[in-house]
Amino acid sequence: MPELPEVETVRRGLAPAMEGASIRRLHLGRPDLRFPFPEDFAALIEGKTIVSLGRRAKYLLIELEDGLTIVAHLGMSGSFRIEPEVDGVGDRDAPGAFHYARSKDGKHDHVVFHLNKGEERVCVIYNDPRRFGFMHLVERNKLDLYPAFAELGPEPTGNALSADYLASRFEGKSQPLKSTLLDQKIIAGLGNIYVCEALWRAHLSPLRAAGTLVTKTGKPKPQLIDLTEKIRDVIADAIAAGGSSLRDHIQTDGTLGYFQHSFSVYDQEGQPCRTPGCGGTVERVVQAGRSTFYCAACQK
Repeated sequence: MPELPEVETVRRGLAPAMEGASIRRLHLGRPDLRFPFPEDFAALIEGKTIVSLGRRAKYLLIELEDGLTIVAHLGMSGSFRIEPEVDGVGDRDAPGAFHYARSKDGKHDHVVFHLNKGEERVCVIYNDPRRFGFMHLVERNKLDLYPAFAELGPEPTGNALSADYLASRFEGKSQPLKSTLLDQKIIAGLGNIYVCEALWRAHLSPLRAAGTLVTKTGKPKPQLIDLTEKIRDVIADAIAAGGSSLRDHIQTDGTLGYFQHSFSVYDQEGQPCRTPGCGGTVERVVQAGRSTFYCAACQK
């Protein structure tokens, strides 16, 4: 699944084309993706102006002028592309430099937004070969009640994520630090890759109990203060680099970010640890069914 930086990359790529545009027509190539499309989806949004594009955790939020929000998830293979409209359809031969091939097969173009923005007409096309993505329609003032959002923790990029907050959630926990950080009720949208990277930067073992980073009085230890900063840093670096760009992810302009080439520990099993002077080797263990990469020599 795309992680938070990938989704933020998509949001930033779509915003110039979609924000302020009106939806002239919505084409649905099938009745469903992972879930059925909302009833009367096209009728409810056609003619509406897109006010803004937002993000909550790993979900895109397409906010419309009438108080409705399209909640979109990319699933495993979903991607958007922006194409000029030619004779009412997108130009599938639009140029783009691709590091990994993506689908342009029309049978996988399941959703097409035909947009007017000033004098320009463009198509924003959602392509999803595996059809694990979805789109729901939610009233904006009820977004907090949307099942996927109801119990989400704060964003790793927001001011609400602090060492004091994490101390309050970690206190007394014997659960391993890695799996605790992956709990979306604690931090929203923080995924496996970036947890591994943040723990490596903070020199903390993914196996240690989360509660060991909290004092007896419930205050964050210096290691937890540092971990909070490293979480912010690794997410900021990944967003700046355009996301980690795993196999099925691609930016909306057809280019890919290259943060995956900067992974210090994720998917680096058997490689020398990059911590200066460490001398250790990256190991792989499985925690709760997920691969964890870390250096036992410097992550304590």
